[in-house]
Amino acid sequence: MNAGRTARERVRQELIREIIDVARRHLATHGAAGLSLRAVARELGMVSSAIYRYFPSRDDLLTALIIDGYDAIGEAVELAEAALPRDDFTGRWLRVCRAVREWALAHPHEYALLYGSPVPGYRAPGDTIEPASRSLRVFGRIVADAHAAGRLSPPPTLPEPPATLSADFDRVRSFMPGVPDDVVARAGIAWTDLFGMVSFELFGQFTNVIERRDEFFEHTMACLARLIGLPAQPGAHGRVPPGEPYEAPAERPSRGRRGGRSRGPASSGATGPESRSG
Repeated sequence: MNAGRTARERVRQELIREIIDVARRHLATHGAAGLSLRAVARELGMVSSAIYRYFPSRDDLLTALIIDGYDAIGEAVELAEAALPRDDFTGRWLRVCRAVREWALAHPHEYALLYGSPVPGYRAPGDTIEPASRSLRVFGRIVADAHAAGRLSPPPTLPEPPATLSADFDRVRSFMPGVPDDVVARAGIAWTDLFGMVSFELFGQFTNVIERRDEFFEHTMACLARLIGLPAQPGAHGRVPPGEPYEAPAERPSRGRRGGRSRGPASSGATGPESRSG
């Protein structure tokens, strides 16, 4: 009896995976607003009514795609950052930045689903919060670790954040415990700048303006590291800013990839449960 239920559940999970994979292809061609359960069922050779046993509405399917995308970018960030020693704070930040960009360029439609324009009429539910937090949690740990180690040296003459932002910073501080408001503010600027930079590149805003995008990205992320207050690192040509020597700790082998799910493109933007996604 239990074996029969297990087999049925396995078949069910495989079919759910197939539905999500087909839906992702449809998002790439039709956009999130054009996602249709009936069209997905048709491609899978299912009667239209059957697909509703797995996803009662288009929004349920869209939510599954959003969670899948957040988990994928979160896993990419986690694996990239975990490959470096814990005391290489700047290296860990740069690895996170590169992982976000590389994942976005490899999965443009999924990135657009997560961070692009809202889908009309869709509101992401609460169960997207934890997957959406995975990559931010990694970044927050880097900042908190550097602060705890006394390795943050903020650039001088930056304006202090207004006290009215303290309540907002308290929410962010759950990702970087023990970090003061001024560091939370600078970290927030760096994190949003990272995604702004990636979005500008992915959505064509650099066309005919910035052609050497790899170099521009690396330079910008190094500047943001200094904004946060992380230790200086050698530049693109191995130069170290005067008076700020930096020697990165030896890299340790990367962990193996955890049991994976196939990833493919989706399309057109989700930003979290407090905003409409698309």
